[in-house]
Amino acid sequence: MAIEMCYEKDVDPSIIQGMKVAVIGYGSQGHAHALNLMDSGCDVRVGLREGSKSWAVAEEAGLKVMTMEDAAEEADLIMILVPDEIQAKVYKESIEAHVKPGNTLAFGHGFNVHFGYIVPPEGVNVIMCAPKGPGHIVRRQYTEGSGVPDLICVHTDATGNAWDIAKSYAWGVGGARTGIMLGTFAQETEEDLFGEQAVLCGGAVELVKAGFDTLVNYGGYPAELAYFEVYHELKMIVDLMYEKGISFMNYSISNTAEYGEYYAGPKVINEQSREAMKLILDRIKNGEFAKEFMADCENDHKWLLEQRAACDDLEIEKTGKKIRSMFTTVKK
Repeated sequence: MAIEMCYEKDVDPSIIQGMKVAVIGYGSQGHAHALNLMDSGCDVRVGLREGSKSWAVAEEAGLKVMTMEDAAEEADLIMILVPDEIQAKVYKESIEAHVKPGNTLAFGHGFNVHFGYIVPPEGVNVIMCAPKGPGHIVRRQYTEGSGVPDLICVHTDATGNAWDIAKSYAWGVGGARTGIMLGTFAQETEEDLFGEQAVLCGGAVELVKAGFDTLVNYGGYPAELAYFEVYHELKMIVDLMYEKGISFMNYSISNTAEYGEYYAGPKVINEQSREAMKLILDRIKNGEFAKEFMADCENDHKWLLEQRAACDDLEIEKTGKKIRSMFTTVKK
């Protein structure tokens, strides 16, 4: 199933430039959306809690800052970019009463809408604009004249032009410069969670940890050398794949490395791994992961914080910190 794409030529920038936009939150994605929209000539304001430490930071960046309630009241389009676990609470307490028919509610991730933690009212557009990269990259690439590809989705088209609004919003944050992909809330939410858990974060991190542990504790090799082999060089391989694909990466490495890839890769990521991935995807699609995650959030992130502390205490992390301090090419 091919994904539909659009670019700057397919977008009407005047739509978003003619709307009053509220960006709720000023974190990783919030600051990038707000600043990019401002630089794209949009009427943007940032909504924050009174006393937020981000208030002065956003004002110093030249943005109009006000409370979440005032920002939502003024806006035609409200983009909610606070963390997933507090979105429903923020929406209920600070936004819901200020949403009017014909407004557009926007999200950077479909978690709360798709799993039913936020139920928007009738008569309101519900859209998504999800840049496929961290906020600091979204901002940096915009200032460099390029942009991070965006995925846009429409959950509810109350006004008949929600897709045009979503495309125009994506133009405002820089996504149309590279390409805008059209999808659904279910696709974005489920694929995003799966990618994070099975490959990008969960899978990659566990692979690195397992490789390090095998070299050091089973093979008896120095931790510093093991770090370089399975951790430090990973970025170089990913950069080659990102630049021109797996084939280009294979062209760039030695025949020995490429031969080893075809031989050893399927032994590490094998049928058991693929079955585990299917179970992970099933838990995401049926809502089990969302319920488990939200329950831990309500328990003050007890499990998450335990895992974070355990990760910080790993030998590979201590080794990496020591090595990074020794090399001038690694940014401090």
